[in-house]
Amino acid sequence: MSLLVTGSIGIDTVTTPCEVSKNCIGGSSVYFSMAASFFGPVRFVGVVGADCPFDLAQVFNGRPVDLAGLEVRRHSKTFRWWATYKDDMDHRTDRVKLGVLAEAPPKVPEAFKDSQLVFLANKTPALQMQLLDEIEKPLFVAADTMPRWIKGNRNELSELLKRIDCLIINVEEARLLVKQSNLVRAAEQILELGPSIVIVKKGESGSLMCLKDGNKFVLPAYMTTDVKDPTGAGDSFAGGFMGYLAQARKTDFDTLKTAVAYGTVVASFTIADFSLSGLTSVTRGDIDIRLGMLRKFTHF
Repeated sequence: MSLLVTGSIGIDTVTTPCEVSKNCIGGSSVYFSMAASFFGPVRFVGVVGADCPFDLAQVFNGRPVDLAGLEVRRHSKTFRWWATYKDDMDHRTDRVKLGVLAEAPPKVPEAFKDSQLVFLANKTPALQMQLLDEIEKPLFVAADTMPRWIKGNRNELSELLKRIDCLIINVEEARLLVKQSNLVRAAEQILELGPSIVIVKKGESGSLMCLKDGNKFVLPAYMTTDVKDPTGAGDSFAGGFMGYLAQARKTDFDTLKTAVAYGTVVASFTIADFSLSGLTSVTRGDIDIRLGMLRKFTHF
């Protein structure tokens, strides 16, 4: 099944207890695409300014990522993100310069408009909906969001939630969205807002998936001692999740569970190094081996 992503392409400066990584490539659509490319082709829609120092064709060289939807705006600035992680790696402070993300979204190429699976990576809900309007008849749409949009763009976000099949968010976002501290109840209340599937990412505690039909699934994180940079873990999770669904060509409950497991494993490679280094140093075979180990760890 064809898979399309739209989101940010960023110039990141990240500080963790390990070290500082300055002006490295980041952005939700970049991490997502790198992760999803292990499973099959990805259609990439994004925009950068003329100041972007990265050649995305080189970044994705040898991977099935179609950059026909990449736009370079000569008089705009690329999205920038600065983050400082605390010792536990679960909490951070950050700031952004939206640049092109504060402008009109990039156009979807005609050849991409028949995409069957769509992931609306983190950007304003209005921009996410504008892109979704250009897709003809998507079969499965998933989206991400962040506290900034939950607090400041609530009405737009409410509209978006009615148009998607799956919302993938973290613990802070889930609790903020419905003002509920219990995560199971929070997920159930989010389901009432529109999506049929909610996945709550719990960092080192794993993830929770709840479906509107009552099915639920919990999975711990993959056990690892190699944590250098959590940046992009959530987007990599989404890329592994959606990439596997595209490969499997179905979205039944059993397939969704396996997709969550693949997302978990792919994210475990991302956090082992800065920027994309954790993903570019592994193969699909490495991912499958780790998936087998995760199955072994969680079987009883």
